Amino acid sequence: MNLRRRPVVPLLLLPALLAAPVLAQEKKPDPAKQLQQVEKDLKQADKTKADLDAKAEGLEKELADLRARAIDAAAQQRTQADELARLEGALGDLGEEEKARLDKIEADRAALADLLGALQRLSRLPPDTMIAAPQSPSDTVKSALLLRSAVPELKTRADALSRELQGLVDLRRQLAEQKDKAARAAESLTLRQKDLAGLVARREELSKSTDSERTRLATQVAALADRAGDLKDLIEKLEAERKAEAARKAEAERRRLAQVEAQREQRARDKVAGLKRAPAEPQSAGILGGMVAPVSGKITQRYGTVDAVGATSRGLTYSGRAGGPVVAPADGSVMFAGPFKGYGLLLILEHANGYHSLLSGLGRIDAQVGQRVLGGEPVGLLSGDGDPTLYYELRRGGQPVNPARGLAASDGKGQG
Repeated sequence: MNLRRRPVVPLLLLPALLAAPVLAQEKKPDPAKQLQQVEKDLKQADKTKADLDAKAEGLEKELADLRARAIDAAAQQRTQADELARLEGALGDLGEEEKARLDKIEADRAALADLLGALQRLSRLPPDTMIAAPQSPSDTVKSALLLRSAVPELKTRADALSRELQGLVDLRRQLAEQKDKAARAAESLTLRQKDLAGLVARREELSKSTDSERTRLATQVAALADRAGDLKDLIEKLEAERKAEAARKAEAERRRLAQVEAQREQRARDKVAGLKRAPAEPQSAGILGGMVAPVSGKITQRYGTVDAVGATSRGLTYSGRAGGPVVAPADGSVMFAGPFKGYGLLLILEHANGYHSLLSGLGRIDAQVGQRVLGGEPVGLLSGDGDPTLYYELRRGGQPVNPARGLAASDGKGQG
């Protein structure tokens, strides 16, 4: 009778097989040790965050200085743009005066030429001709008197023509000087635009460097906190303490961030207040209540007037210089920044007491949603082509109000 033989396990392998379950159990992770490691990582993250805050403190001081310098540079650029516009207008007036003088000189010159021609022809008449066609004595006397009076008149006209020509020389010299001033003003304006662009770029770089690092660190801390929470679910003894500590840290962080933001705004305000000359608002801006005109230029459409298509304007339309800076009319925060149908690039700022500013027609926006801005701080540029316009609308409680009334600190209702 043949029986199948069972495989025989060598005796040397039995200890290893018996120890295998034990080794598998030893490799199982220990939640308590993992929790200790996570808490260690959280402490390290807190230390890194403290170092980042110390570094950010220095950057915040530089950022406040940059914001103040940007406000001052924008104000100077607006002043130079107004001066350049004035010079260009003066050039136009001088050009028209030059044309009028040239026309008058040409007319005087033609009249003088006719008079000279008549005298020359009279002087070339021979005596024989006068004998052949004798005149009466009275006519001869009249002709002599006329000829005698024509000579002083001729000299008077010649002297007047000489004075007109000298005046034309002086006018052209003045015109050349004005053109030279306008060229220097345009060159200075270009340099101001470059300086302002550099300040705005540096401001954005500083803001993004600190904000991105804080965002990354906050994400890392949140992930560690979630992991710690999962582990502490296995250790109920520490659950209540973890939640209370997390809540305390969250509240402390919220208060710290609010304090940092308040200090950042106060630094910027102190810098602006410390400038030798604060940005002044043009008299033609038509905006009161401490507000700043959003762009340098003339107002082509005022609030409440009817335009060419019969629509009533609900804001102000400015005609600005190509590539000119656009600034915040008052302190506030950016609610919207980007393209919007029918408005082009649109920027919406939220102010105190229920006010909002709408700026449309920008060629470029240099502000981000959530960013705090001060009155007069650059937030964008006009289009660099042609004769750009900017539409500015001030709203309160969702209703358009007259920007000439400025910002009032009343109950927040709309006003006409």
